[in-house]
This record gives sequence, C-alpha cells and structure tokens, in this order.
Amino acid sequence: MGSMNTAFSLHHLNLWQFSLVPNVLIIGVATAYLLAQRGRDWPRSRTFCFLAGLFVTFLAVESIVAVYDGTYFADHMIQHLLLIMVAAPLFALGAPFELAYQVLGARGRSFLDGRVLRTLTHPIVVFGLYAVFIPLTHLTSLFNLMLTHEALHNTEHIGFLVVGYLFFRVAFGRERGAALHPGLRLVFVMAAVPVDTFTGLALAMTSKNPFPAYRDLAPHGATATSILNDIHLGGAIMWIGGDALMLLACIPIAVIWTRYETQRTRVLDAELDAQGL
Repeated sequence: MGSMNTAFSLHHLNLWQFSLVPNVLIIGVATAYLLAQRGRDWPRSRTFCFLAGLFVTFLAVESIVAVYDGTYFADHMIQHLLLIMVAAPLFALGAPFELAYQVLGARGRSFLDGRVLRTLTHPIVVFGLYAVFIPLTHLTSLFNLMLTHEALHNTEHIGFLVVGYLFFRVAFGRERGAALHPGLRLVFVMAAVPVDTFTGLALAMTSKNPFPAYRDLAPHGATATSILNDIHLGGAIMWIGGDALMLLACIPIAVIWTRYETQRTRVLDAELDAQGL
C-alpha cells in the first residue's frame, strides 16, 4: 500500500513503488501462460489480452497510482477500477482456464470440471459475488481496516482481480462452464451497473468522512473539508468511471452476439433451403 504524506504534483508522475512479491507473481504468471500456449493452436489475441492484463495490474500496484493509493481516496478508486474493470476483463479475454484445460492431465481437468469450480463460476453466484464485494469493500469499515493493514490491502487487490475475472468470464463467455445466451450477457453486465452507481453515489454524497484513517494518511496540511472533497471525488470516479467502463465492456459482448445471430441465421437458412422452403 502506498502512502505519501506530501501532496501530489506533476513532478511525482515518475515515482514507482517496486515490491518483490507482486513482481514475482506477475512474472511467474506471465511465464506460465506463455509456456502453456507454446506450440499450441492458441489465438494470439488471447495471449495479448492476458499479458495486457498483467501490464495493467503492474501499473495499478507499482506505478504512481500505487504510491498515492493510501493518501488520496480518489487515487485509490482509480487503482480499483484499473484492477477490476481493466485488468480483470483482459484476463477474461485471455481465457486462462481454457488454456489450463488444454495443458492439464485428466486429474486437473476433473478439478476444473468439478462441483466447486462449477458452483464458483455459475452466473448467479458470480453476480452475487460482484454485487456484495463492491459495496462491502467501499462502504463498510473494512475499507478503513485495509488502509491501516497492508496485508489486508494487498489481499483486496487479489480480490478485485478474482471477482472481476469471474464476472467478465461470464460476460464474455470464452471459457467452458455454465453459459448465457449472448443477449443475456448484455443484461448480465447492465444489471451490475446499478451496483457501481449506488456505491459511487453513496460516497459522492456522504456528509462526513467514513474512513477515519485518512486523517493520518492524508498529505500534510489536509483539512477535514479537503479529505471529504477527496472522498466525494473518489465516489464520482467510481460512479462515472465505473459505469463508463461497464458500457465499454458491452462492445465486445455486442460483437459476439452479432456473430452468434449471424451464424444462427445462416444455419436456419441452410436448413430451410435443404427442405425446399
């Protein structure tokens, strides 16, 4: 978790916060993915998306965003959106479960097809996780605990990536498991928009600071009013930025739906031609 007691200025843009564990994890995951797809008929677009997700994760947890994520609530919200609505969708487009299914043996495939993962990746369960996780980590005292406990904060980062991946995994439908009709995937995503809107508006309209830890973490000279204004700005980022990114995610889903309906029309036309109708 980053915390700078000095106010942000443009000359801080080149600041980085390098940590051993995130670097090892990012490099390890990238290496595993590249080795797994090596020599296989694996779409390059999926590899690109997955590596792009790792790059966004790197920026979120080690760039200037991470340096100030414990100082400004607005910066914290930018970090959250990068993880759950940029990196996570890219991971879902990279289809790591599908690649693992090709690489693993019978026992590994049995686990991926098992009851635990089938339940965890079911659309209803995934939507429930998202609908609970977002307000829980932003509107309760849990957020204040994360500000003062680095291990809990780092766990939260992983939670954003996992919950986001599971959500967009259903939305994009690129991997095996319970699948939704392409049209219902749009409904699935749009139904989650009010979750982000409610959370963002609740923060943007709060009349008092809900996170006392910021009294100690805010930059030198910060007042109660400036801290509250920062929380309002963070809420607006969550509301407007979150909704915009959700709508952006609808674009590939709409493309998939269009392709699905086009293919379905071709099949129906071929059947009708075969019947002489």
